Amino acid sequence: MSRHELKAEVTGSIWKIETTIGQTLDTEHTVLIIESMKMEIPLVAEDGGTLVEICVNEGDSVSEGQVLAIIER
Repeated sequence: MSRHELKAEVTGSIWKIETTIGQTLDTEHTVLIIESMKMEIPLVAEDGGTLVEICVNEGDSVSEGQVLAIIER
């Protein structure tokens, strides 16, 4: 199995976490939603896998490039 880091594409705050640790994710499954400049930007698991770690909490501020979650494939 390989680990894949999901990183923030923009600076903002975590608006909502849509998944739980251990959940099997399909391709393009929304893991969490970032709020930036009043826009909601979903972070998706592009290739699917199993969510093994969520590195943030709802309400946390995040920076572009920050690791937000880890998926194993």
